[in-house]
Amino acid sequence: MEQTDSEATPPTIGVGMVGYAFMGGAHSQGWRTVGRVFDLPLRPVLAAIGGRDEAAVRAAADRHGWAAAETDWRDLVTRDDVQLVDICTPGDSHAEIAIAALEAGKHVLCEKPLANSVAEAEAMVTAAERARERGQLAMVGFNYRRVPAIAYARRLIAEGRLGTLRHVRFTYLQDWLVDPQFPLTWRLRREHAGSGALGDLGAHIVDLAQYLAGEPLVGVSALSETFVRERPLLAGASAGLSASGGAERGPVTVDDAAVFTGRLASGALASFEVTRMASGRKNALRLEINGELGSLAFDLERLNELSFHDHTEPAASSGFRRILVTESEHPYLEAWWPPGHALGYEHTFAHQARDLVEAIATGTDPTPSFADGLQVQRVLAAVEESAERSAVYTPVPTSAQPSVPTTAQTTAQTPAQTPAQTSVQAQV
Repeated sequence: MEQTDSEATPPTIGVGMVGYAFMGGAHSQGWRTVGRVFDLPLRPVLAAIGGRDEAAVRAAADRHGWAAAETDWRDLVTRDDVQLVDICTPGDSHAEIAIAALEAGKHVLCEKPLANSVAEAEAMVTAAERARERGQLAMVGFNYRRVPAIAYARRLIAEGRLGTLRHVRFTYLQDWLVDPQFPLTWRLRREHAGSGALGDLGAHIVDLAQYLAGEPLVGVSALSETFVRERPLLAGASAGLSASGGAERGPVTVDDAAVFTGRLASGALASFEVTRMASGRKNALRLEINGELGSLAFDLERLNELSFHDHTEPAASSGFRRILVTESEHPYLEAWWPPGHALGYEHTFAHQARDLVEAIATGTDPTPSFADGLQVQRVLAAVEESAERSAVYTPVPTSAQPSVPTTAQTTAQTPAQTPAQTSVQAQV
């Protein structure tokens, strides 16, 4: 029996994206690639991309394959050809755009961290819960969950290969702010970024710790520091993690580094380090998880490899062994290349897109959810509070406990309170 056109071609889902720089390019790569690699129940169509600079957003649309360009995100989220809104802007605009998109009947993917404050994240979760009743789904973009080696590590832990977890260690080190003459981009301004290395890098490793362990952090003790307190004001546009500065200077209002310890719900201990001032470290996300039966270790700069130690083996022959995570049996690898042919950073965004599209098609709640993003936000807020109080151990509130913003947190704005000219810079 011959296939009909409807059987041969899956229905489409129109994607609209707000933001077009670093994260916009990465997400575009994922949307452009996913339907060509995976057999999907819905075919993503790059309907429109949005940004304030008309020439720049038009150039981004042409470069990345978007059919249309919008200079006002409000016009993008109400387009009839957009069913899913992907938010790739700085954190100060996440809540307003996500809530408006959900209220407009769209599915939403929002870059991490979910928001700049717990109160904003709570408002986003409330909007997502209401939208869920109408059939709209919302997911936060912690793309490192989609590294095949990390997804495989989660599988090993869930299968009990490590036994009871006892200790986890996470570090995320970069060096692009080592130069004190690097200019004052939006990532160094609290009103746009919410926090510095803590929110930018710490959000990732807090999420990974809770994802891999399968349980939340319940308390933290933290220190943070801003090493360079003034930088040149930005001259012109920034690109990726590169920018140029002028003669005038302005204050840095976020942290340069944070270190904190924590306790998981089971009692296991955790330690975290984040900085963007570790010379020689480009994107060094490293983790080690120790349990009663074994240990796992991972380095993002060698992202196709997972180190595994089985402590039940005889001591004379045991030790960490290297697992090359490129077999078709490994997560996401069934659609890619033959064993040994490595994947890279950009593939995580295709995997993220695949998981969200499949969740939408089946009506299944996607992960990580906005509620997961809120949990991360609560941990980050507790870290800031602890650092303000010279590392006093600070419990992480549960969802049943109201959040109390600290002086370090940005005051949240509900959509009704948000100024009409909210800053929606392209994520860089």
